[in-house]
Amino acid sequence: MKKIQLYQIDAFTDKVFGGNPAAVCVLDAWLPNETMQQIAAENNLAETAFVVPKGEEYELTWFTPTVEVDLCGHATLAAAHALFTYYGHSSEEIRFHSRKSGLLTVTRNNDALTLDFPVDVLEPAETPEALVTALCKAPQETYKGKTDYLLVYTSQADVEGFDPDIALINTVPARGIIVTAPGNEVDFVSRFFCPQVGIPEDPVTGSAHTSLTPYWSERIGKKVMTARQLSKRQGALQCEIAGDRVKITGKAVTYLKGEIEV
Repeated sequence: MKKIQLYQIDAFTDKVFGGNPAAVCVLDAWLPNETMQQIAAENNLAETAFVVPKGEEYELTWFTPTVEVDLCGHATLAAAHALFTYYGHSSEEIRFHSRKSGLLTVTRNNDALTLDFPVDVLEPAETPEALVTALCKAPQETYKGKTDYLLVYTSQADVEGFDPDIALINTVPARGIIVTAPGNEVDFVSRFFCPQVGIPEDPVTGSAHTSLTPYWSERIGKKVMTARQLSKRQGALQCEIAGDRVKITGKAVTYLKGEIEV
């Protein structure tokens, strides 16, 4: 029986019960994929991050309750929060080597954490009919990135009002569906539906902002923007385009510290 420290962190929020909860397990060495998948399923959160120290740096991967994913922003933010808070990471930057997305860094500035992620490349795309039916509204524009569709709407009210047919969205071949519009009090708002990875609607999605940031930067002519994800839990982000990288800043708070036995 192996004992593993587990932390549940609410990311992209400054208070518990907000933002997006992620579990973080800091390991001595990698567990079998099957075991990590079982832990993530047992945690039953959008993502569980697994971290393995390698000298002054760390290896990292993420699992939803059903699959390992290529990139996850909020669980990376949560992992950095755990390492800064409970493992005495000495510098203001953490370097993660992710199994599927290469080098990712997180920088601390007081109580704010900034993710440095690769930018997504968007291409104009036809809107799948299933999405128009599922959302009951056609978008103004549609794009396809590496893993997700990005659907652009007219107003924040559009994004707030969606009650989509999740089973129909699940038929579309994509990791997830981002819906977005100009914000009333921030530069842009979004929601993210991703049933194909076991999450009907993700509360706050850092990786989706690697698609959202280049789109809105070009559209409104700003490099640094404020954003809000309009899930029930809500999430606040600052996004900056920096060449072929996106810097995504938010806060994180600890909800739970514990120990699991596997």
